[in-house]
Amino acid sequence: MTSRVLVGTKGGLFFTGSGTASEFEGREVRSLARQGSDWWAVIDRSEIWYREKSAPWTMVHHLGDARTTSILPTAGGVIVGTAGAHLLRIGPDGIDPLRGFDAIAGRDTWYTPSGSAPDVRSMAADSKGTQYVNVHVGGILRSDDDGQSWTPTIDVDSDVHEVVFDRTSGLLLAASGWGLGVSDDRGDTWRFDTDGLHGNYLRAVTVAEDMVLVTASTGPFTNHAAVYRKPLDAAGSFERCATGLPDRFAENINTMNLAASGVRVSFATADGYVYCSQDAGATWTLETDGLPTPRCLAFDIDAAASRLGHA
Repeated sequence: MTSRVLVGTKGGLFFTGSGTASEFEGREVRSLARQGSDWWAVIDRSEIWYREKSAPWTMVHHLGDARTTSILPTAGGVIVGTAGAHLLRIGPDGIDPLRGFDAIAGRDTWYTPSGSAPDVRSMAADSKGTQYVNVHVGGILRSDDDGQSWTPTIDVDSDVHEVVFDRTSGLLLAASGWGLGVSDDRGDTWRFDTDGLHGNYLRAVTVAEDMVLVTASTGPFTNHAAVYRKPLDAAGSFERCATGLPDRFAENINTMNLAASGVRVSFATADGYVYCSQDAGATWTLETDGLPTPRCLAFDIDAAASRLGHA
């Protein structure tokens, strides 16, 4: 199946191979999420837009002063995460805060290195509808009752930057400051994989067939970042993705800027380069360059081809 790669940037929505914004020119496309054949998008941090299949985009909600960071369609409505680490649900009757998330025990231990308020950074859902919300810096919170109550699942200080659920293996994965977090029991327990990495600081994670790919660096202000891969369900070290890529990247490859569909993988760099692989990360080609700062990246395909529970 041929599929395009969508790149949301500070200056619009682009497709790989094109240097001109296809939609939302001059506006920030902060987050993209697929629901079946339809799409949701966060535009300029406070506008929620919807597109049914190939129909035009329509703005469906303006969240006022709320600064939206991520979006997750669920059976019960669309959940949006915001700055200050809050959740809102968009449903048939309007927008409601998920107050159970504000009442989580231990919330007062969440923090950011800069001293500002923590944010919701990424979200995922598993095959049964269990929801996982990553707070930076606050760990990963799990809800088994459609967002009414939440349970912490991982050490806050592991500094999680992205959470995904792989439907095929049933594994919950976390790109963290301690390496790749892996849980086979919905987050009750975790192990961290770091073998082969030049640095344990991870910003993004995705799965391509039987390979897990991560973006790793030496820290938040690195000048040495890279992409790695390893078999998801086998022991062994990460191997650096090298063929067709530079020796290193001068900035972190960020959360939501790495995605996969089958054996196809794509990622966007902070300076607007987009690389694609047709073989689960073994080899790469440069597809597009010169884009505005990327914010998110996704494959424009039917949802049946996706194995991750965050889009």
